[in-house]
Order: sequence, then structure tokens, then C-alpha cells
Amino acid sequence: MYLIIRRHLEDHRHTLALVVLATLISAVRPAAAQIQGGAQGTGSRAVQLPLSGRQQGGVSVQQTASPGSESSVNTLSNQIQIQGAYSGSVPAPDVPAGAITLTMADAIRMGLATNLGRIGSDTAASMANAERLGARSSLLPNLSASMSENAAKIDLAAEGFSNSAFGLSTAFAFPTVVGPFHYYDIHGSLQQSVLDLTALHNLRSEDDSAAAAGRNARQAREEIVLAVSTVYLQVLASEALIAAQQSEVQYAERSYRQAKAQADAGNKAPIDANRSLVELQTEQQRLRSQSGEVEKQKNELARLIGLPLGRRINLAETLESLPPVVLSPEEAIRRAWSQRQDLKSATAQFAAAEEARKAAASERLPSVSLNGQYGLQGVNPDEGSNVFQASASLSVPIFTGRRIRADIQQANAVVEQRRAELADQRGAVELEVRNAFIDLDVANQEVTTAESNQQLALATLQQSQDRFAVGVADSVEVVNSQESLATANRDYVNSLFSQYVARISLAHAMGEAEKDVTDLFKRK
Repeated sequence: MYLIIRRHLEDHRHTLALVVLATLISAVRPAAAQIQGGAQGTGSRAVQLPLSGRQQGGVSVQQTASPGSESSVNTLSNQIQIQGAYSGSVPAPDVPAGAITLTMADAIRMGLATNLGRIGSDTAASMANAERLGARSSLLPNLSASMSENAAKIDLAAEGFSNSAFGLSTAFAFPTVVGPFHYYDIHGSLQQSVLDLTALHNLRSEDDSAAAAGRNARQAREEIVLAVSTVYLQVLASEALIAAQQSEVQYAERSYRQAKAQADAGNKAPIDANRSLVELQTEQQRLRSQSGEVEKQKNELARLIGLPLGRRINLAETLESLPPVVLSPEEAIRRAWSQRQDLKSATAQFAAAEEARKAAASERLPSVSLNGQYGLQGVNPDEGSNVFQASASLSVPIFTGRRIRADIQQANAVVEQRRAELADQRGAVELEVRNAFIDLDVANQEVTTAESNQQLALATLQQSQDRFAVGVADSVEVVNSQESLATANRDYVNSLFSQYVARISLAHAMGEAEKDVTDLFKRK
């Protein structure tokens, strides 16, 4: 029997070499296919979301009610905080040379175009959309095509094929080399996930996350409007204070000239002239300080809207008393709940977390995928044959070392955190609206009182100057009247500023800042 087998092998040694070659090729190709498509049968893993969905940075305006001084009616303290990227900008294109005249609408338009907060939020929305497209690609078929021309020569001994490997006699001349030989290969490949619920819930989670990022981008516009408009109003208020301070300097100069003339004539003591001079110098220093402060505020405004620093900025509007708001707090709260983009973003973030939890739970379920190849193969293009390979795989998780349980627990924690954030955000929106109404009511009454006090203080100063001119009063009465007028002027400007800030804060709390703020100066 052994002699018959050895004689048969010797007569067909060339055929054996080809069989060995075919075995080598068939062993290499399935291994490559397994490397390319082996991950298809393992199922997807749930994408875990960050614990919190809230955005960092923003703009806040706080109007703190505090008792004013004995001589001041101003009881609202306004604090504007601009944090994170919202405090910066990129250079605005096509900025004209020379001085720049801005309306509030111009400033808001430039801020929406150049502010770094808007750019960052738009970029985040683009990245979220890219992640959504990546999640969708795992559910869509993957098609590819390849073409190759191959030449090979194989050393069988180096691959372990020899007489001793097959237990053959040394009398049999086992071939040591195969080739050279040539062949070509043209084929297309298909990989398709048929059933993968984890990947499906991952996609839905990314859809909700992308929607939340889009809502955040819209909310960023509201934040920019709040930042630009309040800083713009700060500059307006500072310029109004400068105009009032210039009038106070003129009043002080007039009083000083009167006191000096009467002191030179011997009608008044020199102390009256000295007291009037101190008042004049004090008012002049206040004017210089306010002028420096307004320049810094203009630089801050320029940084928000992308204007070059150091460029002269002129504002086209002035502060005037605003008409009352005809809207109830309850109606404003309902509108805020339906319009606030950050609240809608929190809702979408919560929905994304729930889908991520479903994706984690779906890791326990089987997954099914298909793989296939079809093409032409042969020694030359004229003699090729149609070849194909198709496979379907079913993956069933049996034991994963509690990895799936860990993914589910992590996803549950995210859901609970974002549920709490959604409830908190809804309450925060209502709080902002109600506080804005309170501040607006206080500011409206403050404007009325400050306007009345301003008129009374001006009349008092005029009477004091007349009394001093005829020798009935001394400079103490005049200086006190000047200080009262200065306080009344500052109170009036600050009360107008508080009124505007309260109106803008209410519009922002309702999610209508971009739509309503520019109308504040269109009431005529």
C-alpha cells in the first residue's frame, strides 16, 4: 500500500505543487477577509454621554436691590458678567477708516457676526452633526471596490512543506519552489449591519445631541445680544453722566466766579471762594474720571463686536424713559417655556441620555450582519472567472465580565443627572422672568422719582445761586445744592440705565432678546 501511494505521488508531483499553492492562497485570503470584516459580527457598543449637558460660560446681568444713600434714590445695582468665549471676538471685515458711528442694531449685528461665543457654539453644533453622521454610517451599507495584479514565487520549504513534513521518503523529490505565477483580482465588497439595536439607539442619541447643540447655538445668539446691548447701554449711560457732569462743572465755575468776585470786593470772606474752588476742582476731577471710564467701556464694546481697539466710537442713540410693558408675568413665563432655546436644549439632552441608556441595554441582544464579495479573478483579463463569497454572522453576547452592566449603570447616572438639570432649568427660566418683572417695576418707579428729584434739585440750585448773589446765603448752601443736583443727575441716568437693563433682561428671560431689543430705540 505504501509503495502504491509513493508511486502515485511521484507521477503527480506537479499537480501536488499546484494543490499546495491553492491551499496557501485559500488560507491567506480568508484570514485577510476576517481582519477586514471581523468586527461586523461582534455587535456595537453604546456611546456614553457626558454626565452633564450644560454649557460652560455665558452672560449674566444681575440687578440687586439695595438701599441708596440718604441723598440718592438709586436703589438698583447693575452687574454685568460676560464669561468665557463671549468676551472675545474675531476682527470684523470691511471696517471703515476713521470714527465709527454705531446704533444698537449695528452693534448687535456685528456682535452676532464676530463674537467668539457664536463661533464656538456653531463649531460645536457642526461637530455634533459630524458625530451624528458617524453614528448613522454604522447602520448604512459599506461598499468598496478593489483591483490588483499579483506576481508571486513561493518557497515551499520556507513555509514548512517538505518530505519530512508529510512523512515521505527522501526518494520522492518534493518541489521546493512554486512559481513564478501571475493572476489578477477585481472585486467589490459589501458589509451591512442587518440587526443592531445598540447602533440604532446610538444614532437616535446622536440625533438628539445634535439637536441640543443646534439649540445651544441659537441660545448663544441670545447671550451675545444680552452682552452687546447691556455694554452698549453702559456706554450710553456713561456718556449721559459725562454730559451731566459737564453741566455741573459749569455750575461750579459760575459759583466760583461769583464767590471770588465778592471776596475780591470784600463782600464775602475768602473762605467762600476757597470752598467754591474746592467744589470746582472736585467736579473737574469727576469729569476726567468719567471720561476715562467711558473709553474703557468703549474698548470692551469693541472687543465684543470685533472692532479695532483704539478706534473712535460714537453712539447714535440716547437714553429716554421707556413706556410700560403690557404683559403679565404668567403669560411671559408661558412664552419663555415655549421659546427659551436653552430649555429646549436641556429637553433634547435628556432625550439623548434616554436613548443612550437604551443603547446600553441593547448590548445584551444579538446582532446580525452580512458580508459579501463578488468579482473577477484569473491569470489574465481575457480568461477570468466570476467569483464570489457571502457570509452572514450572528453575534450573541454570553459573558462580558459585567461590562454591559457597567455601561447601563453609567447611562442611568447620566439620565438622572440630565432629568434633574431639565427640571432645574425650567425653574430657573421662571425665576428669571419673575425677577425681571420685579426689577422692571422698581426701575420704572425709580425713573419717575429720579426725574422729579432732578427738576427739584435744579430749581434749588438756581435759587441758592440767586440768594448767594444778593448776599442772603453763603457758599455752603450753593455747594450743597450743587451736590444735590449732581446726585439727582446721576440718579436719573442710572435709573434709565436700570430700566433699559430690566427690559433687556426680561426679553432675554423670555427668549426674545434678538427679536425685541433693537426695538427699544424705535418707539418714536
